[in-house]
Amino acid sequence: MGDTPLAWAAANGHEEVVKILLERDDIEPDKPNRAGRTPLWSAASNGHEAVVKMLLRQNDVNPDRTSWFGQTPLWSAVANGHGGVVGALLERDEVNPDKPNWYGQTPLWEAVCNGYEGIVKILLEREDVNPDNPDLDGRTPLRLAADNGHEGVVKMLLGRDDVNPDKPDHGSRPALRQLTQDKTNV
Repeated sequence: MGDTPLAWAAANGHEEVVKILLERDDIEPDKPNRAGRTPLWSAASNGHEAVVKMLLRQNDVNPDRTSWFGQTPLWSAVANGHGGVVGALLERDEVNPDKPNWYGQTPLWEAVCNGYEGIVKILLEREDVNPDNPDLDGRTPLRLAADNGHEGVVKMLLGRDDVNPDKPDHGSRPALRQLTQDKTNV
């Protein structure tokens, strides 16, 4: 995929190798591979928090840079359930916690889809995250939580005033339809 030695070391969590490579002037710490994934993206995706923090200290690393599918390091860390990495990335002002990928799926959308309650809570505590933001098919986080049976996430979302439980997707299907159908079929 065109990964550099730094990208390989970052992806595999080899902290000392990353440190040695970052000390060189001829290393581009934000160089993407053919899929647009940077060393930071790879470290975040694999949950290597110490490597993520090393890369974030580099002035020439963009912590909000997207891969070819519009996935940021934050999105990738969320998708893989790496809460510590999510926290480290969210400390940076340049990171947009509500930035969607090419399919309109935000980090919150992805956390909800996977049922990562701790990460959902972290994201919902932020004022710059829209908890009712649908993907390109009109599926809201609440719809995903209901469809996937993530009751704890459903409760978190319904506890907010800025979530519309009657917001339909593009097929005019309300978010809670699946959850109510499941309860009546028991």
